[in-house]
Amino acid sequence: MNKLKKIGITTIAAASFIGASISMIPAVAFAASDGIDTTVIDEKWGKPTFVYGGGLSDSQVKETEKLLGIEEPENVASVAVTGSDLVNYLKEGSGNTANMISSVLVQKEGSGKGVEVTIETPENITQITQDQYANAAITAGVNDAKIMVASVSKVTGESALTGIYKAFDVNGEDLDQDRMEIAQKELETTNDIAQENAEKSDFDSAKFDQAIIEIKQALADLKEQQGKLATKEDIEQIINDALKNNQLENVVTQDQIDQLMALFEKYQQTSAIDSAEVKEQLKQLSDTVQSKFGDALQQAKDSGVLDKVGDFFRQIWEAIVGLFN
Repeated sequence: MNKLKKIGITTIAAASFIGASISMIPAVAFAASDGIDTTVIDEKWGKPTFVYGGGLSDSQVKETEKLLGIEEPENVASVAVTGSDLVNYLKEGSGNTANMISSVLVQKEGSGKGVEVTIETPENITQITQDQYANAAITAGVNDAKIMVASVSKVTGESALTGIYKAFDVNGEDLDQDRMEIAQKELETTNDIAQENAEKSDFDSAKFDQAIIEIKQALADLKEQQGKLATKEDIEQIINDALKNNQLENVVTQDQIDQLMALFEKYQQTSAIDSAEVKEQLKQLSDTVQSKFGDALQQAKDSGVLDKVGDFFRQIWEAIVGLFN
């Protein structure tokens, strides 16, 4: 057979195999968000609330509306989040509005819906994950809400949490000051640890988010059972158990565990520790986070599909080289 014809047949076979192999990779079921419908007014607050970064120009605000899928701006309540809001809610920061870039669209949901966060511009929210937002928001007292986050430019994403607080504030729902502050500390601490471990092959951000949920749940259970707060030794044991439950005991360092201990010593002193609402919201978030375990790539590795693909391409390459030898 002509050598070029052989190569052509081989290439076609490779393409066919690739298509078949991809179809063999198991799909991962994620709960897809339906977004927030702004073409109608039908929700608990009367209108969804669009909180845009005060550092945005008018044209950037319009661009952000599009990124969040706001089709009918007149059907949303719009308000800017400023540096003074950061100082007001968190008692920190310089009050520099120019740094407030990330924006949110928040819709209050019916009881039992839980907190759902989607990041519409993952390429521009460079550090904070949707589950870190949800976890921290629950700490602050946010409940039963659909939250969409977007940014027109690259930002770490921390200020979006302040936007969520403002959405609740302008709708007459007061969040506890201590809980808002510890929620911000939670976001910063968990993000720092996640960033420090991001390059480690055995670090899974979803499992780390789940570990944070389990720590909160265990602290609440201990308080309920014993009628008192956990000791420093209790907190360390709870943290280590949660990390081990999620195969992170050999990933998270002792220094990072110390950071978590400092965080949760303060967390358990807030009203979040006794909140039945927090307990329910965390349970729902846990179900969402655990659905992300074992993503498609890992399932493909476990099933051996990727090994088969790799072996096949090695055979193809050896066949092509053989044609010209």
